[in-house]
Amino acid sequence: MDTRTLINEIEGHLLLTAARAEGRAAAARITAPLDWLTTGQREELERRFEAEYLELARDSWQRTAVRAGQLRREYERRYRGLRRRVLAGCLLGWAVVMAAGLLVPALV
Repeated sequence: MDTRTLINEIEGHLLLTAARAEGRAAAARITAPLDWLTTGQREELERRFEAEYLELARDSWQRTAVRAGQLRREYERRYRGLRRRVLAGCLLGWAVVMAAGLLVPALV
């Protein structure tokens, strides 16, 4: 396993752990004022809330990854076009300088 893959796996694990903690904390905040729930009901509601929170987080991460891929392709395409235009401009400028260098001595 290469270093980049390992780093990605660690980042993913940390992100998932943080999302779980956020989901648990949010579930506890939601159920705190519901003092009429039994302990079992409260735990079940918190478990379901945490699971839904994680599912929403995963969906968000997937949408973000898809959009990042789209933006990367778009920026790479634009960069290649810009690079071609700059190269063409440099070549044209070089050709003008060379032509001027050849024509000026002939005119003098």
